[in-house]
Amino acid sequence: MKNLKLYSELFSKLELQSKDEDEAVLLSAFDIERSRLFFASSANRIYTTHLSSFQNGSGWSLPADVDSIDLEPNDYITALEYLMEKEALVIGTYDGLLLLHSVDGNATEVVGRVEGGVRCIAPSPDGDLLAVISRLGQILVMTHDWDVLYEIALEGRPEGVDVSEPTSSSRYDSPISWRGDGKYFATLSEVCDSTSFLKSVKVWERDSGALHATSELKRFMGSIIEWMPSGAKIAAVYDRKTDNDCPSIVFFERNGLQRSSFVINEGMNATIEILRWNCTSDLLAAVVRCEKHDALKIWSFSNNHWYLKREIRYTKQDGVKFMWDLTKPMQLICWTLCGYITMYNFVWNTAVMENSMALVIDDSNVVVTPLSLSLMPPPMYLFDLKFPCAVQEICLNSKNCLAAFLSDGCLCVVELPAPETWEELEGKQFIVEASVSESAFGSFVHLTWLDSHILLAVSHYGINRYLSRTSSNEDGLLCFYLQEIELVCTEDHVPGLLTCSGWHAKITRQSTLEGLIIGVAPNPTKRHSAYIQFDGGKIFEYTTRIGVLKLDDLSFSSSCPWLGVVSVHDGGSLKPLVLGLDGTGRLHVGGRILCNNCSSFSFYSNLADQVVTHLVLGTKQDVLYIVGICDIMHGELDMKYEDFIPTGHRRREEISIWERGAKIVGVLHGDEGAVILQTTRGNLECIYPRKLVLASIVNALVQGRFRDALFMVRRHRIDFNVIVDHCGWKAFLQSAAEFVRQVNNLSYITEFVSAIKNENITEQLYRDFISLPCSHGANDMQARDLKGLDASNKVSSVLLAIRKALEEQLPESPARELCILTTLAHSDPPLLEEALERIKVTRGMELSSSNDRRMSYPSAEEALKHLLWLSDSEAVFEAALGLYDLNLAAIVALNSQRDPKEFLPFLQELQSMPVLLMRYNIDLRLRRFSNALKHIFSAGDTHYEDCVNLMKKNPQLFPLGLQLITDPAKRKQVLEAWGDHLSDEKCFEDAATTYLCCSSLDKALKSYRACGNWSGVLTVAGLLKMEKDMIMQLAHELSEELQALGKPGEAAKIALEYCGDVNRGMNLLISAREWEEALRVAFMHMREDLISDVTNASLECASMLIGEYEEGLEKVGKYVARYLAVRQRRLLLAAKVQAEERSMSDLDDDIASEASSNFSGMSAYTTGTRKSTTSSIISSAASKARDMRRQRKRGKIRPGSPGEELALLDHINGMSLTAGAQRELKSLLVCLVTLGEEETARKLQRAGENFQLSQMAAVRLSEDTISCDSISEHVHTLEHYIQKARTEVQNSEAFFWRSKIFLSPRVSSSMAIRVTCYQLKKTIEKVIVKVCSCFYDVLGWPYPLEVLQPSYEPALGCDLSLPWPFSGWRASTSKPLKKRQRKKEFETTAHLKGVQKHFGK
Repeated sequence: MKNLKLYSELFSKLELQSKDEDEAVLLSAFDIERSRLFFASSANRIYTTHLSSFQNGSGWSLPADVDSIDLEPNDYITALEYLMEKEALVIGTYDGLLLLHSVDGNATEVVGRVEGGVRCIAPSPDGDLLAVISRLGQILVMTHDWDVLYEIALEGRPEGVDVSEPTSSSRYDSPISWRGDGKYFATLSEVCDSTSFLKSVKVWERDSGALHATSELKRFMGSIIEWMPSGAKIAAVYDRKTDNDCPSIVFFERNGLQRSSFVINEGMNATIEILRWNCTSDLLAAVVRCEKHDALKIWSFSNNHWYLKREIRYTKQDGVKFMWDLTKPMQLICWTLCGYITMYNFVWNTAVMENSMALVIDDSNVVVTPLSLSLMPPPMYLFDLKFPCAVQEICLNSKNCLAAFLSDGCLCVVELPAPETWEELEGKQFIVEASVSESAFGSFVHLTWLDSHILLAVSHYGINRYLSRTSSNEDGLLCFYLQEIELVCTEDHVPGLLTCSGWHAKITRQSTLEGLIIGVAPNPTKRHSAYIQFDGGKIFEYTTRIGVLKLDDLSFSSSCPWLGVVSVHDGGSLKPLVLGLDGTGRLHVGGRILCNNCSSFSFYSNLADQVVTHLVLGTKQDVLYIVGICDIMHGELDMKYEDFIPTGHRRREEISIWERGAKIVGVLHGDEGAVILQTTRGNLECIYPRKLVLASIVNALVQGRFRDALFMVRRHRIDFNVIVDHCGWKAFLQSAAEFVRQVNNLSYITEFVSAIKNENITEQLYRDFISLPCSHGANDMQARDLKGLDASNKVSSVLLAIRKALEEQLPESPARELCILTTLAHSDPPLLEEALERIKVTRGMELSSSNDRRMSYPSAEEALKHLLWLSDSEAVFEAALGLYDLNLAAIVALNSQRDPKEFLPFLQELQSMPVLLMRYNIDLRLRRFSNALKHIFSAGDTHYEDCVNLMKKNPQLFPLGLQLITDPAKRKQVLEAWGDHLSDEKCFEDAATTYLCCSSLDKALKSYRACGNWSGVLTVAGLLKMEKDMIMQLAHELSEELQALGKPGEAAKIALEYCGDVNRGMNLLISAREWEEALRVAFMHMREDLISDVTNASLECASMLIGEYEEGLEKVGKYVARYLAVRQRRLLLAAKVQAEERSMSDLDDDIASEASSNFSGMSAYTTGTRKSTTSSIISSAASKARDMRRQRKRGKIRPGSPGEELALLDHINGMSLTAGAQRELKSLLVCLVTLGEEETARKLQRAGENFQLSQMAAVRLSEDTISCDSISEHVHTLEHYIQKARTEVQNSEAFFWRSKIFLSPRVSSSMAIRVTCYQLKKTIEKVIVKVCSCFYDVLGWPYPLEVLQPSYEPALGCDLSLPWPFSGWRASTSKPLKKRQRKKEFETTAHLKGVQKHFGK
């Protein structure tokens, strides 16, 4: 379903040398390599021109080189071909000369002479052979060196005919054609007898010249024969005047058998002179000489039918001839006898219009097929429109008004009825009359609608081409016209019928244009407006009464023969979107290129507002994509579709086209959501992409069309949950009643209810296909007003809403009751007891004599079987037991096909029990222990032991038992039993409290001691009124136990308060580092020895902490330096791998494993970014084992391992000061100040502050660099982050331990410099040593490392011995190392910056 569109027509005039009108252009040849055209005239001149010389427009002279061929007075050129091997023309003459003419050198050489004269020359496709047919009917096949291989007779002659006499064939016929591969060639040979001249197709073998096959003798027209380049068919023409019929084109196979034929639908006297295939064998063109005009006709073949796709008329005087471009299958070159040359460029356009109506041009017919009603494959159709002559251009507007431009220059208009009435038009043909016009139209190349009755036409000529092809009216030939045509119908339109006549056309506006127009498309967002595309891709907007305005933002970078303009939503307003497809497969949108390998495209709209929502795109790799317009507008195509290049693994966005070369011809809009593809052989295929189907479903739901949405879900087997989830299930609850009312089909509702599940389909299964139009938050707020619904359970809430809607909207019926039972059975959890209650009601109505409502319900047995079919029979049986209805349980058991021997004894046993015991046993079976406890308690005191045992077996029942039991003695037993259970569960605190409630003090004492609550133990000991010695012994034991448990502070408190052991208590306080408390106790007892012990211990602890903080400071610097090096190296390797597109296994680096882990998915701290093709075969057990090994090794820093970066981060984060350490530090500072050790306290606070600042800065640095793709040498440094941290955390809670008296206005940067220097040394030292060793060992460096001496070293208390060649270092060759001279400070800040710079690098 496609039409042949003429998108450009280039016209030029070949200036002939002769002043008279006798010279005519007769023959042509083509140079493929240099794109040159050669023409031979009747004056024996050769005109040479280039295809690039064609200019935009007409009437311009075509530059050409002219060479004259010197021949005898009565001799002339009869054959002309170009030989690429010789880079020259081979010319045959009437007298038999074979000439080789070099165009570049203007030299002519006689290479041979053919007896009788040359009729035609035909080189083989490979150029190795040259076939010449003489006028004596002989075939000469020679090499390109002019050696004759063989000579055979072309025609069979009867006896008495002189062979030396020339045949009477036409002067310039070319009755020879080679097959595409050059193995065979075909000729049309005459066989003369006494009555008539018959002809036959003969096929000859290339190598031997043997006759391969001969067809039947038929009356062929002229000597026309053309072998299809693909080699499948040989085309010829039958002359059927004897049958009073027009000529027909017939096709033969290589064996000479006729395959098929078709008539040309012209008069009986029409003749065909030229027949040519294009280079891809899909178009067949012919020059047909009619009575009043000549016509160039172009046919195409599809589904075993030949369509006349184009007819171009010329005057009889033009004597038009043509040739196809040998490399461009859609380019055709025509010329006339007087030298007018026209180059036509065609493209295939889909015949499916925007409203899914197919309008296929076939000669003077336009066959109409509404694909939205029926998918009829061509050549079938619903009805056809018959026009006066062949149709060239058609266009359809939104009002179903069709305009057609004919080959004779007439304009026809047809107003079609509404598509709903088209079924009545099936099989009919309607005759269309030409419109009446006061003035002649131009030769329309492009035609479109501006309004319902206004056309916009683009013409290359001011008047009809057919009337003045060779006219000297230069004004008419030099202009392109843009014409507005107003159409008025004088006949009344009858609904349901076509309006084919009575149309009047009038040109209301006309303007001239400069430049070649490639395409025209109406503006869907603006009336009386259209977009015009000029050659080169420039887009202009034409508006009535304003004219043409250039739009740079919409222009393309190249010419796009396929142009589409649609309306889209952008920010809440309508906006036109202009797309174009060029000849190389690039799809343009403005200045952007969406796709580089597009083969065809179309648009999908929801039909509600005619706004396009999706672009349907087919690629040259036979892959179909459905692209959301929002993705195009927001520029998200690269991320989602990866340049529309298929990868090894199929993505969800890709739809494979099953047949190679199939193209998109149209889309079914609205609820259909289908894409129509046409294969190369012509068949139509309709597919329903999931994305379009879901878009149509969501669109129907947004419009509130639940019935249509449900039908689409069922037809396309979409998950029913999309109806509920498209705007959030809580929003659907408000529409449940409307949903039930619209659907009104209990079978469909039951199917819908059975499919509801808790997961959100739009966020999981259809996440990549649906763009939700609703705001979940807004709908959730509206749904909060619904009462009686579980806000956390989607299934139960939705089914409850459906159940209520069924009861309210639909009348009572057996089907409704079964549907309600379905909602109960599928609830989460299933409401089986409620369902059984409804069945009991139904059973009660059956047993009663009332029949009023009985007919509105199914039978109890049917309802029960339905419930058993939906649910587990065991669950239904247990639900029946839960109702304590043994009869119902028996009925359920019988209908579930259970063995009576299994359930009857059990039910009989239950029936023999008292009611409370029966319920108790049923509750135990159903594990409803709360009800069981209530029932056994209600059974009386005789079952008290059973009640206690039930609570012991189910401890969660103790609170309920305490509520039921009011007897104090029994309550104490229950409490003690509960305490025993808590003690067994190691819940000693709760157990002790429970024991206290029941006055079991001994057990409470043991529980407090078991949990380490010494205060509770001693308190209970007081309650027990234990003796003083026993309490003292108990205190000693508790103190020792707490000390062993690592709680020296609490042990010290017991030793001081209960044991009176001051010395031991002081030692424990010092061990616990409770410095303030220890100092308080020492001063309380006024003992100098204790004060001295506290002083010595605090000073020792301060010294130790200062050392630890300094060591930690160095570790932070070392970890940060290593982390930055690993991170930088990994980023460099990642960039290198991405640039070179090679696998990480090729890398050879000591830390390549860390870098590669990010790509292989083996990283311990991040997810893989590259999918592995082997990951699918790795078992889950192996993955778990690897994770366990990684967890065991966590905490170790292994250089070069995949987890090194994570381990470094863990160590840096783990070095932070804990809350306990900060409290101890604060206590120590207060103690030191109290003891007069202010300097020590100042040093301690400075060391701790520097360490904490460094650690916090390192954490911040790691957090910033782990998420970025680059590391800055100046920004991502530890010193920079320390300075930021110092300014940000001055009053932070993290530094609550500091004493303000020791704070300085600005903390010295010596700490940061030490860290920087240490990092500089440790991170670079190994590399420099390796480099220098390489120089020494490999290159013969004359100086060992020992003689490399630094020129300075800052006096900062750190060793800065770094080897050469960094700035500031020099090599000494004659003297040993001298004692290093220490400077007191840097002379300038440049030294510090130099060190920082080296560290940053």
